[in-house]
Amino acid sequence: MGTENKLTTSWGAPVGDNQNSVTAGSRGPTLIQDVHLLEKLAHFNRERVPERVVHAKGAGAHGYLEVTADVTQYTKAKFLSEVGKRTPLFIRFSTVAGESGSADTVRDPRGFAVKFYTEDGNYDLVGNNTPVFFIRDAIKFPDFIHTQKRHPQTHLKNPNAVWDFWSLSPESLHQVTILMSDRGIPATYRHMNGYGSHTFKWVNAEGKGVWIKYHFKTEQGIQNLSADVAAQLAGENADYHTEDLFNAIAQGDYPSWRLYVQIMPLEDANTYRFDPFDVTKVWSQKDYPLIEVGRMVLDRNPENYFAEVEQATFSPGTLVPGIDVSPDKMLQGRLFAYHDAHRYRVGANHQALPINRAQNEVSNYQRDGQMRFDDNGGGSVYYEPNSFGGPKESPSDKPAAFEVSGNADSVAYDHHDHFTQAGDLYRLLSEDERTRLVQTIVGAMRPVERDDIKLRQIGHFYKADPEYGTRIAEGLGLPVPGDK
Repeated sequence: MGTENKLTTSWGAPVGDNQNSVTAGSRGPTLIQDVHLLEKLAHFNRERVPERVVHAKGAGAHGYLEVTADVTQYTKAKFLSEVGKRTPLFIRFSTVAGESGSADTVRDPRGFAVKFYTEDGNYDLVGNNTPVFFIRDAIKFPDFIHTQKRHPQTHLKNPNAVWDFWSLSPESLHQVTILMSDRGIPATYRHMNGYGSHTFKWVNAEGKGVWIKYHFKTEQGIQNLSADVAAQLAGENADYHTEDLFNAIAQGDYPSWRLYVQIMPLEDANTYRFDPFDVTKVWSQKDYPLIEVGRMVLDRNPENYFAEVEQATFSPGTLVPGIDVSPDKMLQGRLFAYHDAHRYRVGANHQALPINRAQNEVSNYQRDGQMRFDDNGGGSVYYEPNSFGGPKESPSDKPAAFEVSGNADSVAYDHHDHFTQAGDLYRLLSEDERTRLVQTIVGAMRPVERDDIKLRQIGHFYKADPEYGTRIAEGLGLPVPGDK
């Protein structure tokens, strides 16, 4: 006979009865001395960590990045140091606004967060399936997300708040146009691109830097859902994208993406026609063409959703030597906000969890905190500097210095053209795509109760392209900007 597989308590003691609680006689009442019952109920009450404030609904997978081109002239990052090198990774796809039980097929940006387990520590690339965002300063982020959440009285989604905020934040127009276009509802997580969205800096072994943007191009091809099909799926299978990703990998149909970067010389940032750090803008690929870096393949499903997908934590501040940040104001705010969210949601020691733990040795002086489940540094030295051989800084790994100037003040970006790129995108669309875009926007704006909000937003569309604004105004039965 094999070894008996005994059920135990969380402290390892065998459980004699897991069907009946301890009671005073057959009718009870239940006795508080039943510590197994108390432990089960207490643990059950605590099984759900707080869901993410944004990106609560998601799916994840393991895979690898294989370098396919030599980029060492641009970055000293070790995981990109040679052609053919493979680095394991974990990716989490998600929607943005909905709760953890919401439907996968809603019209919403999709999170595209990748954790690379490199020999120099973890590197997180935390982006979306769009190259731009709705706002360009982190101080507006809590307000923006509030508009995407539920009304505090009705607990219903609130189109008044959505369009009021967007109409008062014209920098959102580019992303709104993408969101309301055919690409607003990807067919699956496998059939969409991913972007780092922000501008980052790569630094090579000689200390020379360049500005870069990341692009993941799906090898499955871009496919999207119509609004009608998406709504049907939301009712029939709210987990459609989650299921599709899991099944594809389980069947050996491994999703893959080609990774490219755009590269901008540092000095170009001062003269480019758009501010290259403004996340509501893109860099023209005619000016800065895509340069291939590698190929990402997803080939393994999680063994446990909670341990891997739910407890996975990502932050754009999780960096490695050779990759640094830019003055992008949204990015600068995220450097704090993401790590802080994880400390609240998962705990101070979230980086030590298996899904988040670096594959190289972690050596620092951080101690204690809730759920410290390793040896907590044992009896080793616990401060720095010290005379006992503890880990020390390595000056060669310092981020490259950069020049800053100006007055400390609350100021916006110098560039205020929020309309050109949105108009360029509109004019790139076919007539059928424009018609669907207009129909989607009209349908989304129709529930807005106040005409002044609608008219303000129509004015933005009109500035991007007169036809764009005119068609939406006509669809809503409102005057075209400039009409008397």
